[in-house]
Amino acid sequence: MTDDRKALIPVWTLATGDVQVPAVAGDGPMTAERLTELRSVLAGLADAPIATLEVHPLPGELDRRRGIPLDAVSPLATHLSQLITQTARNSSAAAKATASGEGLYRLVVPAKVAAQMGQGAVKSMVAKGTTDALRSPLVNTATGRIVGGATFIPVGSAATAGAAGGAGATAGIAVGGSAMLTVAAPLVLMAVAVGVSANVDRKRQQAIEHITELLEQLQEQKLDEEHSELDGCRDAIDKATAILLDQGKLGASLGLDSAVHAINTALGAADRRLAQWQNALAKLPEGKPVDIGTLTKSFPGVDDLGGTFRAHLELASLAIALKRRVVVLQAVEHAQSAPDNLFENFARALKADQQRLDELESGIAGVLIGLSVLELARPSGLRPVFTTGEVDRLMRAAHHIRRLGDGAVVNSRPTDVTIEIARSQDGSVVVFPAQPA
Repeated sequence: MTDDRKALIPVWTLATGDVQVPAVAGDGPMTAERLTELRSVLAGLADAPIATLEVHPLPGELDRRRGIPLDAVSPLATHLSQLITQTARNSSAAAKATASGEGLYRLVVPAKVAAQMGQGAVKSMVAKGTTDALRSPLVNTATGRIVGGATFIPVGSAATAGAAGGAGATAGIAVGGSAMLTVAAPLVLMAVAVGVSANVDRKRQQAIEHITELLEQLQEQKLDEEHSELDGCRDAIDKATAILLDQGKLGASLGLDSAVHAINTALGAADRRLAQWQNALAKLPEGKPVDIGTLTKSFPGVDDLGGTFRAHLELASLAIALKRRVVVLQAVEHAQSAPDNLFENFARALKADQQRLDELESGIAGVLIGLSVLELARPSGLRPVFTTGEVDRLMRAAHHIRRLGDGAVVNSRPTDVTIEIARSQDGSVVVFPAQPA
């Protein structure tokens, strides 16, 4: 990786429908700051969602296991190949950047699209021993520090190509819009669908890791059965994901219906537990210290890292992650069944079904924040002096309870979302988890 402050990065402006916006992009080079401003302007002016797609050199070290692989004939890979072929004919910058056949494609969708996807669907979450951010070509691979800037070159398409596999909208110039605006609804739809699916699947994996550790300590059969039933849904969801992303049709033989039933049952249990937690918090004396014994009656194990309360939290997290992935599948299926307004159907279905999950996550976050600000009372008793063990327990409990609020967000504001796609020379792609931009 060299210090190159003159790197030229082609960038496409992708619309998800025929929209008319002023020619704000222009056809000359722009800075990263100017590109960010352009995204904001287009998001505000256009009726249909508008995204930007950049192509960077493929990093030498890339952990592809974190993403979802799709072969070269999959709809997403096909639409990306079509876009590359069309624009390379008319743009020397695009032709040069895509000549090798491989690259790291970075799709940024605006915040209002993120809001349609559900505010809780995409959040930062770092897996153990890994980092979320991919190394861009402007980061030194040895030090991890940013070593250079980039100049972005707008790319347009002068040709129109039919969408592969009957995915709906075609790729081409948006009528009456900016000369650099390309209609590519299927490409944006599939990228968002796979990126969100990869994101929530990673959350599922982390939740399972935490639950497994907790259940090994608790050895509670009922909780272990809940965990097993939820984890058993993974196979059906994985198969349904593969079929839908290849634009196949879902059948009863997949077992998705039974998986959805198990997930909904777990969500019902999470709703009931949340209501109990909220009632228990409301009954605590406001502004007064709370005895640890009183607290653990309603929140068993809250003063420990391996208690039942924490297991219930992780089970709820797992159910939410699985449900979010199912919701994405249902939204894709719904959108593909109505190709004339493909992205609008996808966004509408996704937003409606995500609302309940957002409310559940927000409610749980509210409970965690409420617990984290509680003041614990000194142990009650006739003795004026407390043992070292009692003091240590109180200090540990206070520390664990305060940490409950770390990272809990009650109402997160939607931000721009970045989805990175690694394309190989054979046209196959790996889509990495969607992340806040």
